[in-house]
Amino acid sequence: MSQAATIETIEIARDGIRAELLTLGATLRRLEVPDRDGKAANIVLGYRDLADYRAHPRFYGVVAGRYANRIGSARFTLDGTEYRLPANDGANTLHGGPSGFDREDWKVAARDAHSVTFALHSPHLDNGFPGNLDVRVRYAIEEGGLSVGFRATTDRATVANLTHHAYFNLAGEASGTTVLDHVLRIPAGQTTPTDAALIPTGELASVEGTPFDFRIPKPIGRDIAAADTQLAQGRGYDHNFVLVGAAGTIRRIATLFDPASGRVMDLQSTEPGVQFYTGNYLGGGTPGTGGSIYPARGGLCLEPQKFPDSPNKPAFPSARLDPGHEYRHDMAFRFRTAKDVAQAFG
Repeated sequence: MSQAATIETIEIARDGIRAELLTLGATLRRLEVPDRDGKAANIVLGYRDLADYRAHPRFYGVVAGRYANRIGSARFTLDGTEYRLPANDGANTLHGGPSGFDREDWKVAARDAHSVTFALHSPHLDNGFPGNLDVRVRYAIEEGGLSVGFRATTDRATVANLTHHAYFNLAGEASGTTVLDHVLRIPAGQTTPTDAALIPTGELASVEGTPFDFRIPKPIGRDIAAADTQLAQGRGYDHNFVLVGAAGTIRRIATLFDPASGRVMDLQSTEPGVQFYTGNYLGGGTPGTGGSIYPARGGLCLEPQKFPDSPNKPAFPSARLDPGHEYRHDMAFRFRTAKDVAQAFG
């Protein structure tokens, strides 16, 4: 970057896939992928004007941290010391606080035609979190998709939970459609139900017989308006799913299909959970990348991560990071096309 306040744009491309990234928030601004007829379109939401990323932050395509998702009551205790965080979601802390990693100007540590690595130093007590945290995020176009690798180290005990916060619409960012006709599969038998403030209660709830059962693929809009307390609290889906398979191993954790374009996205991650959010508050705002105003549910997020509020829930997978250890999260968005649901999920 020529100066800290300048937002630099970086393009990487390979095999018909092109990504545009920003140094602000290590943000994915555009991701162009072909449909079943070979026609490429941008499938992630963003802003038309770069200045809006600072003026109207909505987490479009950013790296969320230090702690992605919510921490209840904006505080947690680690090794007997209570750390108080700035609240930016009612009484809670969301995505690291009001000046989280999405608001930071990242440095470009390495780049080539197919990849770019961003680096950030987060000082001790940045947004209230302990430890000097050094973070790197690498984007690479490979194996028919975009991989994202997170790495971090600390000089004292802390918590870390990093994820990517892209909003996807596989019909195209400028299509003007919602994602309610997208078909989704999440291989998860449980969720972590929340209270009215969307903080997990600490329970694990079976998806059997509920609107949260995506083990068999179904359109997102099929059950989103069901009479369900959890859906009412989130005004739609905004919940963490407990994934099958061993955390720490890369595996497919979700598949998303748009019948209109034929695009299929297979999401892979090493994390134990994935937050599924249906863009319930997206409606209105300033113009998107293609110049249109997004409707509510005009995009969705699938955010692999540790469970929300894990620092306050000892039974949840730990988000602790100690000196001498490295935080690692590998994830990837893999793309293909299909003629119908049977082929997409076969």
